Amino acid sequence: MTISRRDFLKGALAGGTLLAAGAPAEARENKVMPGEALGLLYDSTLCIGCKACVSACKEVNDMPPEFSTEDHLWDTPLDISGKTLNVIKVYQDGTAENKDSEKDGFAFMKVSCLHCADPSCVSACPVSAMTKDSVTGIVGYDKDVCIGCRYCVAACPFGVPRFQYDKAIPQISKCQLCRQRIPEGKYAACAQVCPTGATLYGKVKDLHAEAQRRVAMKPGEYATFPRGNINTHDQSPHTARAAKYIPHIYGEKEVGGTQMLKLAAVPFDKLGMPTLPDQSFASKSETLQHTLYGGLIAPLAFLGVLSFVAKRNVRNDDDADEKK
Repeated sequence: MTISRRDFLKGALAGGTLLAAGAPAEARENKVMPGEALGLLYDSTLCIGCKACVSACKEVNDMPPEFSTEDHLWDTPLDISGKTLNVIKVYQDGTAENKDSEKDGFAFMKVSCLHCADPSCVSACPVSAMTKDSVTGIVGYDKDVCIGCRYCVAACPFGVPRFQYDKAIPQISKCQLCRQRIPEGKYAACAQVCPTGATLYGKVKDLHAEAQRRVAMKPGEYATFPRGNINTHDQSPHTARAAKYIPHIYGEKEVGGTQMLKLAAVPFDKLGMPTLPDQSFASKSETLQHTLYGGLIAPLAFLGVLSFVAKRNVRNDDDADEKK
């Protein structure tokens, strides 16, 4: 039995009527992060590009070096990958003489998992290898459950999960906020070693309050900036002049909010951060999936196509028999 293009479209039209009738008008609400969620605040204006965070992350997560130069003397990752969970990138314009200036300036940006409140990677994973902790909100990964489908790679709006293509038994690589260190009373290594407090660890609600404080500062005035863990004050604060911040806390609303918040003096799109809606992608895709498969609408639509073609072919056979 062959299905012509016309036959398929006619049957699909019938099924499409079912889809239109059953589809909800709006996506579900964004999921909300836990009240005690843990995360990071990255302040681009305080970052000096030392990459101590990159080195510490590699050490505590047992990640191998990654070489981008021929001499292979230094670990020089250019981006996050199967071997690198956290990297510092630089923006440059013109003469690049002025730090945190959009014109003729330069600025740094930290790239790692943002631990979304409503993560697309968790929503897309068919076997729950990607999970979101109900208490800390950390988006974790279980290599023993993963089937290597890489749906998480395609789903993430920030392009964070990476696949280890060069390994015989590959895994997904992504920052898990050093969750293995929490039972030991420790916290994310990138924040612990940051000399200026550009990367700060703690409860998201407290990090958000700190971000709001900084945005409200008068540019040029001296201020103190906490380092390490904002909740334990385990390190002495850093003193510096306040920058002229972009009045936007990145991660506050993007795709429903993230547990890594970012501040900068250069527009975030210039620093490589995508412009995203407030509605999470997971809320939209799950609504569509539940509509199509939860109510058996997609299978019914396909069955409608097959039924239409079958009836047409039976009618044609009957007509042929009558002519004989």
